[in-house]
Amino acid sequence: MVFSLDTRLEDAVGSGPAKKLERAFDMRTVGDMLAHYPRRYADPAELTPIRDLPVGETVTIVAEVLSSSARAMRNRSGAMTDVIIGDENGRVSLTFFAKGLKQAEWRRDQLHPGRRGVFSGKVGSFKDVTQFSHPQYELFDDDEERRTQVEERAHRPIPIYPATSAVASGQFRELVELVLPQLGEIPDPLPESVRTAEGMLDARTALNQVHRPETKTDVDPAVRTLRMHEALVLQTALLQQRAAVRALTATPRAAAPGGLLERFEQALPYTLTADQKTVGEQVASDLTGAWPMNRLVQGEVGSGKTLVALRAMLQVAESGGQSALIAPTEVLAAQHLRSITKMLGPQLAPEVMPTLLTGQMPAAERRKAALRVAAGQALIVVGTHALLGEKTTFAELGLVVVDEQHRFGVEQREALRAKGSSPHALVLTATPIPRTVAMTVFGDLDTSVIRTMPAGRAGIESFVAPLAEHPAWFQRVWARAAEEVAQGRQVFAVCAAIDTTKKTGAAEEDAAALVPPDEGAAGPRWGVVQLDEALATHPTVGTLRRAVLHGRMPSDEKDAVMQAFARGEIDVLIATTVIEVGVDVPNASTMIVLDADRFGVSQLHQLRGRVGRGSVPGLCLLVTEAEEGTLARERVEAVAATLDGFALAEVDLELRGEGDVLGQAQSGVRSSLRLLRVVKDSRLIARARELAEEILGADPTLAAHTSLRDVITRRVTEDDRAALAKN
Repeated sequence: MVFSLDTRLEDAVGSGPAKKLERAFDMRTVGDMLAHYPRRYADPAELTPIRDLPVGETVTIVAEVLSSSARAMRNRSGAMTDVIIGDENGRVSLTFFAKGLKQAEWRRDQLHPGRRGVFSGKVGSFKDVTQFSHPQYELFDDDEERRTQVEERAHRPIPIYPATSAVASGQFRELVELVLPQLGEIPDPLPESVRTAEGMLDARTALNQVHRPETKTDVDPAVRTLRMHEALVLQTALLQQRAAVRALTATPRAAAPGGLLERFEQALPYTLTADQKTVGEQVASDLTGAWPMNRLVQGEVGSGKTLVALRAMLQVAESGGQSALIAPTEVLAAQHLRSITKMLGPQLAPEVMPTLLTGQMPAAERRKAALRVAAGQALIVVGTHALLGEKTTFAELGLVVVDEQHRFGVEQREALRAKGSSPHALVLTATPIPRTVAMTVFGDLDTSVIRTMPAGRAGIESFVAPLAEHPAWFQRVWARAAEEVAQGRQVFAVCAAIDTTKKTGAAEEDAAALVPPDEGAAGPRWGVVQLDEALATHPTVGTLRRAVLHGRMPSDEKDAVMQAFARGEIDVLIATTVIEVGVDVPNASTMIVLDADRFGVSQLHQLRGRVGRGSVPGLCLLVTEAEEGTLARERVEAVAATLDGFALAEVDLELRGEGDVLGQAQSGVRSSLRLLRVVKDSRLIARARELAEEILGADPTLAAHTSLRDVITRRVTEDDRAALAKN
C-alpha cells in the first residue's frame, strides 16, 4: 500500500498504535507522525563494549541473551522478567515489568538464551551490576538477510524521539521504519529554483535523512532544509493573512479640527515624548486607511502606551465609534478605567462615558453598564473576559485594544473582534519582543516601538539578595522596606504562590508568570499566606499597615485593596503576580520579589516596573536562594544588571528558549515550529520572509506554486490561520 501524508494513521500502522499516537502526541495522519522529528541521535557508539558503558548515557550494543527468568513480584501486583545479556567484554542486566505472569513468561520465552540482537537503553548500575533502564531491542532472525539488515541498521545513527511512557522512542522508530518506505509522492514547498539557489535538499531526501540517516553527516542538511520549509510556510501564511486583512473594508476614523482628540491634547499637562508622537501619528494614519489597522505597539513599562491607545480611542469616538479595551485581570481593567477617566478630565469623560464591564460586577451594575454599551452611549469600554460574552453587544465597535496580548488566548481576542464589522485592532505589550520573535509570530502586524520614557521619572535601582551565600540579608531586606515606609513611601512584596501548603498555590492568572524550578529544586518557599503570617510578628514590619492581594480574592475585594493602596492607606502590599501589569501607584518606591528565581526574566522586569513611576526613586530587591552559577540565578542577575527591557527580552529568549517566551497564547503558531529556532535561525527566517514576499508578489494565489499551497493547507490549519489572524 502506498501512503500519502494525509493517510490516516490507523490505515498505516493499525488501530492500536494509532490510538496510542493520538493520545500521546495528538497525531492523526502519516504527515503528523513524520513531522515528529528525532530530538537527537545516538552514536551507534561504535557499538560500545559492555565494559566501557557510561552510566547515565543511552547506548546501543549487540549482545547475546545468556539467561532469562520470569516471576511474580512479592510486594505488589504484577510480574517481571529478568534477562542477562552479554558479549566477550561483560554482562548487562535487563528488567521488564508486566501486568501478569503470563506476559512476563512470554517475554522470557522470546528472550531465550542464545538469541542475539541489538539492545538500546540508558545505562544504570545497581549493586555493581550494569543495568539498562527501559530497554529497547530488536532480535536477529535466523533469516540471514533479516539479520544483515538489523546489523546494518545498528551501525547507523539511531534516532531518539520525544517519547512518553505509552510510546517509547524505540517503538516510534519502528513505526517510522514501517511507514517511510511506503510513502508516496511528497509535496515540496520549495520551488526548484529556490531549492537549487539555497542549496537545499528535496523534500523526500530531507525526510529520509532526518529519520533514517546513513551517517551523522546526513542530518544537518536535512534539518536545515526542513527548517526552511517551516520558515517559508509560516512566513507565507503570515503574509497571506496580512493580505486578507487588507482586503477587508474598514470605516475610516479621521480626527476633526476642534474634536475630542484635539481638545484632549490641548488639555494635556505635559509634552508627549518623541516616540509617543511618532507612534501616535502611525496609529492616526492607520485609522483613516481603507483597511483595518492591525498594529502591535511595544513599549517599556511606563513608556505611555495607554496614552497612545487613548488618543486612538478618542479619534474613533469622534465619528461615533466605540472602542473596547480588554485587559487580562479585573485589577488591571479597573486600573485602566480610573487612569483613562483621570486623563480625560471632567470635561471629556462625560462625553465618551468610559464604562467598566467585568464578570464579577454585581448583576444590577453589570446590566446597567451593558445597556450603555449596547446603546452606544459608552464610547470607551474597558473590561476583561466579560466583553467576550454573547450578551455583550456593541452599537458600533470601531477599535479593539488588547493590553498585554501574551496573557490572552487567541480565541478570546477573536471573539471580541467579531463583535464589530472589521474593527481596527491595536495590540499593546510592555514585554519587549525580540525582532526574530516579532517576525516569526507577529509577521502579519505592523509594529511600532516606544523606547523613550516620559521626563520626570526618578529611575530604579535593582539588587539581588542571594540568600544561599548571605542568609542574614533576608532580615536586611525587611529593614530596608521599613526605612522606605518611614519616609512616607509604600512597598510591594510579591510571592510566587498564594499558599505553599497547597498544591495549587497559584491562581490561574498568577501562575502564568511562573517558570519551573531547576531540576531537583524545591517549590517556592514563600506564599502570600506564609509571608503575611511571618511579617505579622516581624519587629519592624509587623507594626506597618499590611494587606494581601491575589487572584482568588473576590473582584470587589481585590479592587478595594488596590484602591486603598493607591490612596496610601496600606504600607506593604503582599501580592502574587496579579499586580504584574498596569498597576500605577507613584508613591510605591520598593518592589521585593521573593523566590525571584521562580519568575521569568520578562515577569521580573514587569514587576520592577511597578515602582519608580513618579518622582520617588525606585528600589527593586530580588530575593533568591538559587545557587550561584545556576540558570535560575542567571535569570535573576540578568534583570538586576539592566533596565533595558529589549536587552532582557533577548536574554530571556537565550536562557529559556522561544517555546516559553512565546507562551501558550501563541499555540496556533507554535504548532508549526518543530525544528525552527527563532534565535539560531534568525537569518534563515529573514531569508524565508524575503522568499515569501517574492513568491506572493508574483503569484498572490499560489496558483503556480501548488506544492507550497498544499503544504500550507496541511500544516497551517483553519485553527492556525485563526490564530494568526488574532495575533
